[in-house]
Amino acid sequence: MPNIKFNYLYRDGGNYKKHISIVFANPTNIDLSDLERLIQSKLIFGEWFYAEEWKLPEIFTDIVYLRIDPTWHEFANVEYTDEAADESYFVEEFIQLIS
Repeated sequence: MPNIKFNYLYRDGGNYKKHISIVFANPTNIDLSDLERLIQSKLIFGEWFYAEEWKLPEIFTDIVYLRIDPTWHEFANVEYTDEAADESYFVEEFIQLIS
């Protein structure tokens, strides 16, 4: 089964966006729809999460105004991919972390 790509973004107070993806190794063939349901259940108001808490890279726009810009990130989607997994990212560990 292919690896899993986790797509998310940072959106600042002015609606400028910066996108990022992490590719998880998927050696145990985790089902994509099960993973997406789990992620959705852990999001803040069904959209946001703190990347640092989920051990994912934080991305911000070039200038951050903490008085108006959020510090959370926005979940976009997950998808299967044939891309190589990013070093040390395994979907099972991610599931345990956010569960």
